[in-house]
Amino acid sequence: MPRIIDVIEAPDQGPQDLVVRVPEFGPGDFRLGSQLIVRESQRAVFYRDGKSLDVFGPGRHTITTANLPILSNLLRLGTGGKDIFTAEVYFVSMRELTDLKWGTPEPITLRDTDLGLVRLRAFGQYSMQVSDPKRFVDQFVGTQGLYRTSQITDFLRSIIISRMTDVLGENMTSILDLPRLFDELSAALRAKLQDDFNAMGLSLKQFRIVSISPTEETAKAIDERASMGAIGDMNAYMQFKAARAMGDAAQQEGGGASEGLGMGAGLGMGMGMAGMIAQAMGQGQQGGQQGGQQAAGAQPTQVPSVMTLEQAAAYLQVSPADVQALIDEGSLKAKKIGSQYRISKQAIDEFLAS
Repeated sequence: MPRIIDVIEAPDQGPQDLVVRVPEFGPGDFRLGSQLIVRESQRAVFYRDGKSLDVFGPGRHTITTANLPILSNLLRLGTGGKDIFTAEVYFVSMRELTDLKWGTPEPITLRDTDLGLVRLRAFGQYSMQVSDPKRFVDQFVGTQGLYRTSQITDFLRSIIISRMTDVLGENMTSILDLPRLFDELSAALRAKLQDDFNAMGLSLKQFRIVSISPTEETAKAIDERASMGAIGDMNAYMQFKAARAMGDAAQQEGGGASEGLGMGAGLGMGMGMAGMIAQAMGQGQQGGQQGGQQAAGAQPTQVPSVMTLEQAAAYLQVSPADVQALIDEGSLKAKKIGSQYRISKQAIDEFLAS
């Protein structure tokens, strides 16, 4: 039986099929009086000769083309079996697409007033709906060739990340302030993205930032920054770490006499550092007489009976070079063991009393 009319519909359009094209490939051969059936959740964009002519809402519609049954058969004889007048229909889903997710594929580098530079990852959710089917098919589907929801969300993700980088660059001062700004940043991003979505015939219904998290390297920097804040005096903290490192290095020296000498040198330097830490912690309180008390307090509470050059220098509050000069000129008695000097506390006290 010859074909007189066609029924054009997309009854099986699933939740992931944002657009269904009839026919799926190539030009359509629709006859005069063909019936177009559009469901409540759909809009149909009718194309003829490569141009969008109309948008059909829910219901049954009778469409006309130039493909009259008899004339069409005659024209095919001169065109090798091809139709001269072609038509296609795009069925667009009008359902609101919810719980769509976005995220940064790579960390974003931003300036931070506390940490200098930080690298962040961001994740969130949004929902959207086709607001202008004709524009959506003309501007987006026709040029990009995207039909499924997953394809379109992949395309939109790049736009979201670009706008989010712009908004964070304009509004962020420190990553430590971001948690209280999620609502404001979400609103600012939604306002910026709305124009981009409208230009494609889409409406951005909701947009939400779920989390903005630092990379592992940035998280370590934040932990160190928190530790510094708990310590308070950064100079004293660095001096303390240096003294500890030298003490550890001295304990790892070889055995025998060299071990004792290494430990003695490390202890002397550590005691010198301890004096510097105590002096740094006492600065800024009062001048004059209190400054003298600070210098006295900087001396170690337990003075060994036999000292190295560094320990003697710390005890006398002078440099090791000054102690060496006193030994060389004979003013201070000392015993040389190998390449190291050992000075008794009694000899130093006698020198001070002379």
